Amino acid sequence: MDFVVYILYSEKYSKTYVGYTSDLISRFKSHNQLSTKGYTIKYRPWKVIHIEFYPDKKSAMAREKYLKTGAGRDFIKTLLPK
Repeated sequence: MDFVVYILYSEKYSKTYVGYTSDLISRFKSHNQLSTKGYTIKYRPWKVIHIEFYPDKKSAMAREKYLKTGAGRDFIKTLLPK
């Protein structure tokens, strides 16, 4: 099963969110419509600005962890709209 690391962006609030999943469509729906609690509900609507595919959960988790570091946040800044 493939895993996806994704980066969401809220233009309205200039916020980003990094996560991983094995079902991006369902997870995206959850962030934008279905969830009733958590960080992402405060900054809706979200759009996907970046995705990366990984062959296993361990690899996806490692990449997500990296993207939440200072160097990872610097990479994310290069993806944001100007």
